[in-house]
Amino acid sequence: MSETAITKSSLSDRVLNMSTSATLAMAAKARELRAEGKDIIGLSLGEPDFNTPDYIKEAAIQAIHDDYNAYTPVDGYVELKEAIITKFRRDNNLNYTLPQIVVSTGAKQALYNVAQVMLNPGDEVILPCPYWVSYADIVKLAEGVPVEVQTSIATDFKITAEQLEAAITPKTKMLWYSSPCNPSGSLYSKEELRALADVLKKHPDIYVVSDEIYEHINFTKKGHTSMAEFSDMYNRTITINGVSKAFAMTGWRIGYIGAPETIARACNKMQGQVTSGANCIAQRAVITALNESPSRVDYMIQEFKTRRDLVLKLLDDVPGFITNTPEGAFYVFPNISAFFGKTLRGKTINNATDFSLYLLEEALVATVTGDAFGNPDCIRISYAASQEQIVEAIKRIKRAVN
Repeated sequence: MSETAITKSSLSDRVLNMSTSATLAMAAKARELRAEGKDIIGLSLGEPDFNTPDYIKEAAIQAIHDDYNAYTPVDGYVELKEAIITKFRRDNNLNYTLPQIVVSTGAKQALYNVAQVMLNPGDEVILPCPYWVSYADIVKLAEGVPVEVQTSIATDFKITAEQLEAAITPKTKMLWYSSPCNPSGSLYSKEELRALADVLKKHPDIYVVSDEIYEHINFTKKGHTSMAEFSDMYNRTITINGVSKAFAMTGWRIGYIGAPETIARACNKMQGQVTSGANCIAQRAVITALNESPSRVDYMIQEFKTRRDLVLKLLDDVPGFITNTPEGAFYVFPNISAFFGKTLRGKTINNATDFSLYLLEEALVATVTGDAFGNPDCIRISYAASQEQIVEAIKRIKRAVN
């Protein structure tokens, strides 16, 4: 028996059936090409290109000097949970208590905890497409069943009340969505969320995961709405958030939930057997991040908006790209299905994955296929890059598709 066969036979069906994160896979492929001397422009990762603000770094340095080095409480320092409660009240009009908050090692762990404590084998989770790349596999790891509901660029990639109603079955346990959305940048208005809540009112056993990690990267004047703001949805909504995106703290790995107390306590129990509490220094820094006014990071949001407008203007001049105007996050999600069935520089484009790989190899620009997000007609372009890189990248893309 070969070494490869021995290795595979030793692994669980769980991991063998799991998808590799497409965003991380594309980033790895781009690194390989860079190592070969290729000048790759990376527009694939969902990571701000800003540094963590100095006032947050200073808080972390002070925590080191203050000798924070011991294990932390599983659900987070009380002072951090209090800062999260303050943030929810200030920014979202949500009132939570200490037992309703759980701090995790990134929002991804928070999502994983929720799936593990709420889903039983066969439970269905409705995922409006496109959805964040890890949702489906996190649901499958909990033996749940992802139910994809297709949306389109014509509706700004948002699920309607009618679509939600049609997707509900006796096995439906949850609805998961993000707003602003990764990968589309779509932002649900208060009226749109109320329409979804009116459907869910008729199905009192269905819970909602509202992923709000991009909350502050909002280019509209209408503000952000949380599903839990509706009194009839408060006890059925798990609000997920963190500091990775708006505060440029991706590597600090701090996420958190506000949830009904029974669910929060279950997440605390689950986390206690997996990772225990999150990093002590990072938690101390996040206390400062959340207690300060969100306006302190407005300079990042304004730059992202400038870049969004630049990307849309440049893509308007690229034949075959159909775009809408994202209202938040730092992505555009153009429909590129016009290229399907065509041959470019001797390579046949059958789907979005082919197209994304073609751009990497021929234009030396890393994007992510929409297949990874449940939408096979699009690719995701991150504009968490300098304006100079964006201009050069889209110039290369235009050259490659002409």
